[in-house]
Amino acid sequence: MATTTTHSPDRTGAGSGSPPAAHPRRGNGRPALFFLAPFLALYLLFIIGPALYGLVMSFFHTSMVRPGLGDFAGLSNYAEALGSSDFWWALWHTAWFTLLTTPPLVVLALVFALLAERARRGRWFFRLAFFLPYVLPSAVVALIWLWIYTPELGLLSRTVDAVGLTAPNWLGDPAWAMGSLAISTVWWTLGFNFVLYLAGLQDVPRDLYEASAIDGAGPWQQIRRITLPLLARTTTLVVVLQVIASLKVFDQMYLMTNGGPNFSTRSALQYVYEVGFTDYRTGYAAAASTLFFLLVLAVSVIWLVMTRRQESEV
Repeated sequence: MATTTTHSPDRTGAGSGSPPAAHPRRGNGRPALFFLAPFLALYLLFIIGPALYGLVMSFFHTSMVRPGLGDFAGLSNYAEALGSSDFWWALWHTAWFTLLTTPPLVVLALVFALLAERARRGRWFFRLAFFLPYVLPSAVVALIWLWIYTPELGLLSRTVDAVGLTAPNWLGDPAWAMGSLAISTVWWTLGFNFVLYLAGLQDVPRDLYEASAIDGAGPWQQIRRITLPLLARTTTLVVVLQVIASLKVFDQMYLMTNGGPNFSTRSALQYVYEVGFTDYRTGYAAAASTLFFLLVLAVSVIWLVMTRRQESEV
């Protein structure tokens, strides 16, 4: 007499050949939120909060000499800023400084990164030498270059005089002041882009160089055919970060020339600072800073579009 054995269904799914269903653990995000809470609180308190208050303040005739927001101004602060020649000149000085500093800071950083990467000995020394000025405070950099640019006594002026030429007033002549500031800025901030390019070079496969060398490609052909195309995303990042950093210039201009001579080096941020803390027109300064923020935001959006386009092409 045959007996029939009845098997109960396997609740774990082992008998069906399929892995057991994974149940997500609940509450994993709570520790992360707990550790992020101090940063989020400080970020909301010192970044988001003042930014929102500044946006609200831009629609009022707010002044530092009286409490409160003041009378409602509507869009009059924005209209005044857009119609102010001083505001547009400050934007032009900022744009001109960006044009003077961005190309050398990108090209020189790439060239020095390539040379440092190909160096067989003392690679650590070159990395340290190029990055070391970047860690100096802006006040120290300004003091160093003020000594270099000092007329008749500075290192640069005495060097020019030694070769039989007449040294200009590097920071006192409107024709030379912005270029002099650009040179000091390139020396100061080159190390950041240099490190970014070094990191990008680490991701380039060495097999490509070996295969191209077997095919007879020289160093310049390897750079042109392999290195530069594979560093396209890094270059895009470096360019956009450098443009944003140059647009936000303030320290070296304020410390070395104070916007002079004859306001020829007054940046947009210095203009906002002066109308806000010298003229006490904080409402108008908030409107001008909002317009400047929109300019920087536009550059960031362009970078985002370019990055997504590069990712879609890869």
